[in-house]
Amino acid sequence: MRLLLLLIASLGLSATLPQGIDGKRMVENVRLLSSELYAGRWTGSKELDQVAAWIVKEFQKDGLKAPFLTGSAKPSYLQKLVVNTESRLGKKNTLSIAGTKLIVAKDYLPRVISSTGLVDAPLAFAGYGISASDYHYDDYADLDVKGKVVLVLRYEPQDTDEKSVFLGKGRTRYASIETKAINAKMHGATAMILINNSVTHPAELDKLDNFGNESGALAVGIPVLQVKASIANQWFEASGHALPAIVAAIDSTMKPQSFLFPKTYAVKMHVEVDHVMKPTNNVAAFLPGLSDEYIVVGAHYDHLGLGRQFSMSPSEAGKIHPGADDNASGTSAVLELARYFSTQPKQKRGILFATFTGEELGLLGSSHMASHMPFPVANCVAMVNLDMVGRMRDGKLFIAGIGTGSTFKGILDDVLARDNSINPDLSENLNIGGSDHTSFSTKQIPTLFFFSGLHTDYHKPSDTFEKFVAADYARLVTLVAATVEGIVKAPDRPEFRRIEPPVVPSGGNGGSSSGYGPYFGSIPDFAEHPDGVRLADIRAGSPAEKGGVLAGDVLIEFDGKKVSNLQDYTFLLRSKHPGDVVAIKVKRLENTITLSVVLEARK
Repeated sequence: MRLLLLLIASLGLSATLPQGIDGKRMVENVRLLSSELYAGRWTGSKELDQVAAWIVKEFQKDGLKAPFLTGSAKPSYLQKLVVNTESRLGKKNTLSIAGTKLIVAKDYLPRVISSTGLVDAPLAFAGYGISASDYHYDDYADLDVKGKVVLVLRYEPQDTDEKSVFLGKGRTRYASIETKAINAKMHGATAMILINNSVTHPAELDKLDNFGNESGALAVGIPVLQVKASIANQWFEASGHALPAIVAAIDSTMKPQSFLFPKTYAVKMHVEVDHVMKPTNNVAAFLPGLSDEYIVVGAHYDHLGLGRQFSMSPSEAGKIHPGADDNASGTSAVLELARYFSTQPKQKRGILFATFTGEELGLLGSSHMASHMPFPVANCVAMVNLDMVGRMRDGKLFIAGIGTGSTFKGILDDVLARDNSINPDLSENLNIGGSDHTSFSTKQIPTLFFFSGLHTDYHKPSDTFEKFVAADYARLVTLVAATVEGIVKAPDRPEFRRIEPPVVPSGGNGGSSSGYGPYFGSIPDFAEHPDGVRLADIRAGSPAEKGGVLAGDVLIEFDGKKVSNLQDYTFLLRSKHPGDVVAIKVKRLENTITLSVVLEARK
């Protein structure tokens, strides 16, 4: 014990936990943030703007400084960005096949990932729309779909067979509609039509999915529609094919049964999907330290509004999803930490208290802030992220990212020794949840993630403040306060360490499709780029570095295929294998450079 006390003293820390974190006040703030007044805090809504204004007032009460500058150089607590908040079905949607007009929302419906466009092209059947070299299966083998519309089945071959080579009765990423659409685009298709597999799943109703059930993805680059299977069955029968026989042949032989429909089956469509862009704000405040160094303590303050496509209770879509734990709990905790630290003596390092917008839509706010910091990024020594921290049960707490900072383990060992009622689950890397910390770790900033765990109310209208226990909430946030205190007081800043994600075995039922593909060695910037994927960092000694790729390059082509977005890049990389030599094109400043990269196995 004496040695521990000496260690604590050498770090400038206290042998006791911080005092004054108020659980009741935090729960009261959660109650307000998750109330009907703010209607679920959907990004781009007037209610979220009202929450932002309320957070600003709370920061002002604590005497914290406004860190941003407006266009007129006035200090501001708000950092404005414009994001895609939702997608709407346009008014000009028409579809005819073989001269027969179909009715939108009755016979067919565009998907939210669909691009807007006019198409007049032949029709081809491409099985399940899958190209999976790791399973030795390709629906596009010997099928030229360039300039054609492809018709594909939902799910995967042998979908109900526990011995399926894909993943038994489970499903791989190849079952994803977005993956099928990107695969169709990469093969040159002008559009994709999806139908339910009424043969393998006869009990499923032949109905159209509600518009907007994809996970927030933007347009994939081609029109994507769903047509009722009962209508598509007529096309098969009239062209001399029987869908039940086709499905049976695929399942029994694991060989594609793709074909071109007769020329009379021309597809004419006008698809219109409007991706709505709206302004929204990150909200942040700064507590200066004695040096120019600082840390970020953050949480997202947006949620699902009325549920939309993200609700885990689709039957309740349209009801307010209050998001008490996700993430009013993190927002309230950041405010309480700001209040606490504003009453303490000035520390060695400053603290930027940040609440992010657009997390539920894909880390939009944190990605923007990480790329547009109000202070030099080189002076940011750490980021602490709080997401769903209000419902700790039996002292169970998840803390991830401990290996990303050289000093984190020592600090946390000390902090956890001061409260033996906490039962932490510690992770070296950041693989227990995709949240705003990701935006900062890609900038080589050491990052910690605090999370009290999932529960049955996640993304449902039942995620309400009454289920909080104020004392447990306060214990968790007190632990965070002690950790932040350790970082801002420590004599040495944490050195950033790269922690590779866990390797997923490839082949067989292990399903390499659920892993990361071969090793390339880049860290993408999650902020949208209009011309490709910006590479925020390149790992030392990686295939990308050996091939001459530099941090800041914008990847525009991979293995001869255009890269328009992160989905394209991920899809193309996963389609390759260790040892493959891939030609890529990157934009570097005003130049387009062609490079060759030899992919490697993940270690």
